[in-house]
Amino acid sequence: MSERRICRVLGHHRSTQRKVPPGADDEQALTEDIIALAKQYGRYGYRRVTALLCHAGWTVNHKRVERIWRREGLKVPQRQPKRGRLWLNDGSCIRLRPEYPGHV
Repeated sequence: MSERRICRVLGHHRSTQRKVPPGADDEQALTEDIIALAKQYGRYGYRRVTALLCHAGWTVNHKRVERIWRREGLKVPQRQPKRGRLWLNDGSCIRLRPEYPGHV
């Protein structure tokens, strides 16, 4: 079948079928470095990881790092709430413990 007929049936433009999107040669190595930095620095987001990559010698901008970040499903964990006060007025440090399941 002809290219015109196939593209018409599929609803694609013919120009999208001719051009192959260029893939970066260092995409896999960059992805591995981003994942390693995300594991090492758990609370760092893609902007700070981009800065770390630039200091390490990568020539990369934040948009590319964000695209890889989203593709790999990386997320910054939510900040944990601060604990309640451990002390009483007399200066002792007594935390109440649960006495049965579902108590606290």
